[in-house]
Amino acid sequence: MGLGWDETVYVSQVSPQAPAAFFSAPRTRGVSVLVAPVAAWSTSTPLLRVYLALLSGLGLYLALRCWRGLFPARVLAVGGALFASLWVTVFYGPQAMANLWVALGALAAVGCFLRAGADRTRRAPLWGLAFSAALMALMRPTDAVWAALPLLVLPVVARRFRQPRLLLALVGGLVAGAAEWVVEAYVSFGGVAERLSRGSDIQGGLGWNLAVDDQLRSLGGRILCRPCTGATPHAAVYAWWLALPVLAAVGLLVAVRVRRTLPTLLPLACATTAALPYLFMIDYAAPRFLLPAYALVAIPVADALVWLLTAPSAPWRRLATVLLAVGLAGHLAVQYIVLERTVDRATSSHRDWARTAAALHREGVRPPCVVASHGTDVPPIPIAFSAGCSSAATRGHNANTTAARLARTARRTPVAVLTTATGRAPSYARGWPLVHLDGPVYAYLSPLPVPTAGASGQ
Repeated sequence: MGLGWDETVYVSQVSPQAPAAFFSAPRTRGVSVLVAPVAAWSTSTPLLRVYLALLSGLGLYLALRCWRGLFPARVLAVGGALFASLWVTVFYGPQAMANLWVALGALAAVGCFLRAGADRTRRAPLWGLAFSAALMALMRPTDAVWAALPLLVLPVVARRFRQPRLLLALVGGLVAGAAEWVVEAYVSFGGVAERLSRGSDIQGGLGWNLAVDDQLRSLGGRILCRPCTGATPHAAVYAWWLALPVLAAVGLLVAVRVRRTLPTLLPLACATTAALPYLFMIDYAAPRFLLPAYALVAIPVADALVWLLTAPSAPWRRLATVLLAVGLAGHLAVQYIVLERTVDRATSSHRDWARTAAALHREGVRPPCVVASHGTDVPPIPIAFSAGCSSAATRGHNANTTAARLARTARRTPVAVLTTATGRAPSYARGWPLVHLDGPVYAYLSPLPVPTAGASGQ
């Protein structure tokens, strides 16, 4: 599966394959830092996928280890398995995207916070809390604040957690992780408030927007549901989603009974605040947005499942075991059916981009070069990256140049403007030849003396 649009933006910042793509206000540099050890010297997508898959697996293991002593080992193992069984977790584990790493950071941060609050003599949980908070903020500062909100409030309202070192580790980690984002906000966007405002505009404006139904529709394998129209998937696809709050409530009841209320209530509170903006403040959906909430709720849900298997009396235990086994088997089957279909769709679109890039090469558009688009939904950024070119846009959220500047560039560098068969040329490309590249994609090519396939015979 080739790189997706967002992945291309992040990888291009450190990759030698093509010039860096435009970096819009909502994006952060965390993913670029994450992929740099591989992407900075290799253009192999399979190698990058393997690296990220191994790293995300290790990250989940370490995040679960932060919960040792707070829950039985079998509960942690089941919780990790539940989170890792979701199609969205498996899909994004080997991808250069930020949401899964926010999820792992949040899971580790809550565990370290609880352990540090319970044992004032150990420093390891404090360092773990600071590192986890920094990881979240490096990946997505705004998501980090939402996920850490209960951790910031608890020391104020609970005497047991009124420890300056807890707040120092948590706030220090958040500040350290967000430092680069803040500096870039002032350098490139005019300040933090302006960057947040631009990010809000790109996301359609943050405010009261009920997106619960949008998230429900996206569970059928829609990577980005914008606009989120169409039919809701079959009930079997989202049954687990509806079961989550029920099982979380059972887990909380179990926690009260066995006297571990706070270790259960705190991740549920953090899961709620992490999910809040994506359920009620934007007008579109993507399954990856809720990964932090899924990671945090996994342990209380696992506690409920383990209790259902072990606590009931003998006659009911056998029935509970059979029902849970059938339910989990069906859950896994559905998750991997959705996963396979999602991967197939993503792979198909990414191959289309690669074919278009290869067609550009055949037409003589080779590095150094520029790829733009006009009047088409074909994304120029991944195609430009695949072709080794710069990407350009004169309007929209990724605007990074002007028509006049692009016209001047075309006098010395090959420029391709992606369009359709009936698309009108932009002002700077009038008079350029229109060529067919692949499928429905055409391009206006700047009339430079670039050798083409038939040039040698003329």
